Amino acid sequence: MSDTLFPNLFSPLQVGDVTLKNRIFSSGHDTVMVHDGAVTDQLVEYHRARAAGGAGLIIMQVAGIHETARYTYHVLMATDDSCIEGYRRVADAAHEHGCAVFGQVFHPGREIMESQDGALPVAYAPSAVPNERFRVMPRPMSQAMIAEVVAGYAAGARRLQQAGLDGVEIVASHGYLPAQFLNPELNLRTDKYGGDLDNRMRFLREIISAVREAVGPGFAVGVRVSGIEHSSPEEEQEPTDIVEVCRRLDAVGSLDYLNITEGTSASRSGSLHIVPPMSEEAAYTAPAAANIKAAVSIPVLVAGRINQPQEAEIVIDKGQADACAMTRALICDPDMPAKAQAERPDDIRACIGCNQACIGHFQAGYPISCIQRPETGREREFGTLVITPKPKDVMVVGGGPAGMKAAVVAAQRGHRVTLYEASGRVGGQVLLAERLPGRSEFGGAATNLQSELDRYGVIVKTRAEVDAAMITAERPDHVIIATGATPYRPPLELDGDMPVLEAWDVIGSAGGNTPKGEIVVADWRGDWTGLGVAEMLAREGRKVTLCVNGYAAGENLQQYTRIAMLRAATEAKVRVIPHTRLFGADDDTVYLVNTLTGEPIILDGIDGLVLALGHQQNDALLAEVESTGIPFTGVGDCLAPRTVEEAVLDGLEAATAI
Repeated sequence: MSDTLFPNLFSPLQVGDVTLKNRIFSSGHDTVMVHDGAVTDQLVEYHRARAAGGAGLIIMQVAGIHETARYTYHVLMATDDSCIEGYRRVADAAHEHGCAVFGQVFHPGREIMESQDGALPVAYAPSAVPNERFRVMPRPMSQAMIAEVVAGYAAGARRLQQAGLDGVEIVASHGYLPAQFLNPELNLRTDKYGGDLDNRMRFLREIISAVREAVGPGFAVGVRVSGIEHSSPEEEQEPTDIVEVCRRLDAVGSLDYLNITEGTSASRSGSLHIVPPMSEEAAYTAPAAANIKAAVSIPVLVAGRINQPQEAEIVIDKGQADACAMTRALICDPDMPAKAQAERPDDIRACIGCNQACIGHFQAGYPISCIQRPETGREREFGTLVITPKPKDVMVVGGGPAGMKAAVVAAQRGHRVTLYEASGRVGGQVLLAERLPGRSEFGGAATNLQSELDRYGVIVKTRAEVDAAMITAERPDHVIIATGATPYRPPLELDGDMPVLEAWDVIGSAGGNTPKGEIVVADWRGDWTGLGVAEMLAREGRKVTLCVNGYAAGENLQQYTRIAMLRAATEAKVRVIPHTRLFGADDDTVYLVNTLTGEPIILDGIDGLVLALGHQQNDALLAEVESTGIPFTGVGDCLAPRTVEEAVLDGLEAATAI
């Protein structure tokens, strides 16, 4: 038995003729770092950082292999030789650090998210079966088009090989075109591509055969499939026997590996498994991968909420898979593999599965990043930490995420840093978010930063009130003010004895200070606060009505996180009323107005009112410090209440500028 922490994780893996130096890989994921269908400098540096951090394999994001494959306006394309140079740059950057690179070849079929110019394209699929999530009715593919698309897969793969990549992955997961052919509920064809499983597999078999013929025997070829699609919560059985599909594909002998994930793009219930939020169990996809591994002879890779090296080690040790995708873990900390191999797991900045700046940015059309590590996606700007030649005494006022990040980066750069926090513990609003149902992992954002404060020698003083007089007495060279925000209460007509509580207080007491009976939660922000408090109170036996100033509860959350939280709130019997603005309350009645029509909404028999109406900046110290003449920078919510993402980015930018 090995005496190392991760004996399996850092053993080599043979995939066809490619030797991976370890079992950690970055799975294919869209980065929104593509311009006009081509690789950019930003994308090269993004992948370079993960290769330098010790990943054994990078699987690049999907590349369209046919003009009808443009499922977003920022998709990478491999339809002509102009793509080769960009791919070559990524390959060279990764190979410099001993990291292999595969590329994905892709067609979405009916899963078209958006158009290129505002005009919706025609989507193509095996049959005219509509998509529930994007509301697309596709056009059935002719046999001539099928042949053209198959040829496109082969041509795309050949271009990846010409660019110097080590392998290619055919995407047949998440309800995309090959999966649509496999699914008897979506493939209603009566020709040779429809009917029994053998016919439904014909399209994928032809792709594999064409790709293998195009690249020859030395180039790794794999297929990505969803072990479970979760397409509908009421369905007990998957429409496609994916284990049998994989067994038959393996028997053909043309594949070097299978990459197993879960979920489908076609439905809301299935889509959250594409990038599962923190509500899902760690490594929950491993059993599905194990079922497939037991049926095939080639290596099996797995993806899905594997964010810590110890989780990956267990999956491999159990024989559930041969390698683990740790994609968001690498987004959060590109150096995670190197730290794990050096047996420094406590130094790893662990992903918390919040989805806000990774998949959340992608879905909003912005380059992906990380709320804990805004350097991600900004490698060209912040990728190299510059040590200061003139260390300064830096005072940081406020121990929320903005202040903590500023203190950490300033200390990393060589400054002498002291952080002052008025309460007894650093962490700010993160300490509230972690107390809500299904959100405990969010506390890792504070835990990670606390660990970094300790690691880089930041002096932390809690229960320390700071004012201008104290700053003048200390006379630091620079002050970073991160005094945060407090709950905002607009003018309300409140008469009578109804208890009116702030959401922060309810969370802080775990709902214990909230009256029994029927509760109204008034939600202006549409984020985790109102929705989370509503679920918390409902699960404690209250009858809860969530009144949202918007079209839906949680509308400002990343959609997979929102789906999970809405599912949980629905199960807890939370009633949601959209398009509402709180007006006031009396003894047992809450008064609201419909924001669309102006009509009154009157809720009687209410026992308590909880306010989740946003925040107001604590900015008094900014003006006070300005009068001292000491250089200062404001960061985070004291400038304007936003989210953890903006707070941490502010802290990074402020500390970098000192």
